[in-house]
Amino acid sequence: MTGLLARLRRFYAPPTSAPRLPEPEVRARYPVYRWRAMEATFLGYAMYYLVRNNIGTVAKDMETSLLYSKSMIGDILAVTAISYGLSKFLMGSVSDRSDARKFMATGLLLSAILNFAFGASSDYYVHLSLWALNGFVQGMGWPPCGRSMGHWFSESERGLTFSIWNVSHNVGGGVAGVLAAWAVMEFGGWRFAFYAPGTVALVGAAYIFLRLRDTPQSVGLPPIEEYRNDYPLGHNAETDEVELTFRELFFDKVLLNKYVWVLALANFFAYITRYSMLDWGPTYLREVKGASLGGGGLAILAVEFGGIPSTILLGWLSDSLGGRRCMIAALCMIPVFGAFLAILFTPPGYYWIDMLMLMLITIGFFIYPVINLIVIAALDIVSKKAIGTAAGFIGLFGYAGRTVQAKGFGWAVDHYGAEGGAAAGWNVVLWSILVCAALAFLLLAAVWNLRTRPE
Repeated sequence: MTGLLARLRRFYAPPTSAPRLPEPEVRARYPVYRWRAMEATFLGYAMYYLVRNNIGTVAKDMETSLLYSKSMIGDILAVTAISYGLSKFLMGSVSDRSDARKFMATGLLLSAILNFAFGASSDYYVHLSLWALNGFVQGMGWPPCGRSMGHWFSESERGLTFSIWNVSHNVGGGVAGVLAAWAVMEFGGWRFAFYAPGTVALVGAAYIFLRLRDTPQSVGLPPIEEYRNDYPLGHNAETDEVELTFRELFFDKVLLNKYVWVLALANFFAYITRYSMLDWGPTYLREVKGASLGGGGLAILAVEFGGIPSTILLGWLSDSLGGRRCMIAALCMIPVFGAFLAILFTPPGYYWIDMLMLMLITIGFFIYPVINLIVIAALDIVSKKAIGTAAGFIGLFGYAGRTVQAKGFGWAVDHYGAEGGAAAGWNVVLWSILVCAALAFLLLAAVWNLRTRPE
């Protein structure tokens, strides 16, 4: 076992620095490799979503076919969120000391295999175990992306470049619902909602391995700050490129930083708001608003794609305002609160309002900039060598929030719906979401003036 672990450490260890290229080659190759970093992490992470967000679209079909209750579906979602949150935290520190290319490709490959196994099973406890494992290997997706982006793009351009990359969440999450619904309708049976994305993910794992590179130094290029002559506050050329120990990553950079804790708590409530519609939106629309299977999948697409232009625009704006990420994120929570309030009081029969006016334009448009800017704000106040660890810690709280809503909302619909009908159960859920949206706003407002690298 010790020998196996040693071989794994050697395989995943960051590549050694290559000999420095001549200056003309540096200028010629740097833009190419920056594009490859953006392209590979964008498309690669979008494919991660295909094999993670597919269960929500067919949750009702699994209930009917396998006689699962909503509470059982909620358990599957909850255990996945727990394992993913823990993995994102743990894998964040591992990825900060690993080769991003190999690390990310391995996670997507394992997730594809678990999707095939999930689709082939009909046992609840097997599904629970497989989706918990899937959540864990999914934690190998974001941290290497953060490592790559942090090394290939400088701090002053982070709001825009991270926001462009962050759209991969929306693309992958939106396509996941549509792909799952199409596979079920095309081939018949909920199992194809896992087979089809799994096949795409296999191709994606090979693509990441072939296309992505680790850091500029690994291909003979200088650090990004030197290339752009763009040094952050507190820059020390002798120490900025030194790989940190686990103690430095966990304690010095993350756990002892009060700003990271406030952002993590804000992320907890923001994730409840975000995933309430992704996990339960299709089921809610089908049971209360009369949507079809295809309409449920389209709802996820609407939420996800609604956030694409706003994520990029507000990320750029946060750069222009000197790194005021939290101020913008707090303001975004106000229309999100109003949208959920409107959904609560919109009667059945106005499905187009829920889909277009609320889910697409308002919730999707404003919730994704919040999630994006919370993470960027945390990355601004830690070293680029600790990006995976900081994002993992923030993500741990986010997926703790997803766990609470997955289990809690499933139980609430079953419990209160049994007493007063489906609409009564869903009303309890919507009021809970409103409380969480308000709390996220208050926490972000508390660090309203947080800027890049505060002294």
